[in-house]
Amino acid sequence: MAHMEIVSAIVHQLIKNITPEQIVESGFDKYYVDHTLGLWPQSAAGIPFTATFFQSKGDPITDLVEDMAAEQKARTTYDNILRLVHDHDVCEPIKFLREREVVHFQRFGEALRIVQDHLDSRNFYAVNPAYLPDLCK
Repeated sequence: MAHMEIVSAIVHQLIKNITPEQIVESGFDKYYVDHTLGLWPQSAAGIPFTATFFQSKGDPITDLVEDMAAEQKARTTYDNILRLVHDHDVCEPIKFLREREVVHFQRFGEALRIVQDHLDSRNFYAVNPAYLPDLCK
């Protein structure tokens, strides 16, 4: 969520003095009608943020792989922003956030290795035997 605060601050700084003409020209008018210049988390395609984007299964392997995927998706989003934006004041904080995603991915990967190291060595294919139904044992 801290990343969202930084991105929201960047967006706020970019649009705080926008004119009605610029709003229409930029295609920002539909958003403006619903939210004025208020920050409303949504995807670039206009899909509003929802808690259903978070996944949790209660299995440490499943959840760590999901966390790693989320970090990679965020890094890709930052990569795409950096391909499109050339404003130094936007690029520098986005580069910082991108670096954090890389570090988070690495830390989740280390955690996954630790969890896998503690699994039954005969069952190393990312299946936690503690979660197998009784009839499969």
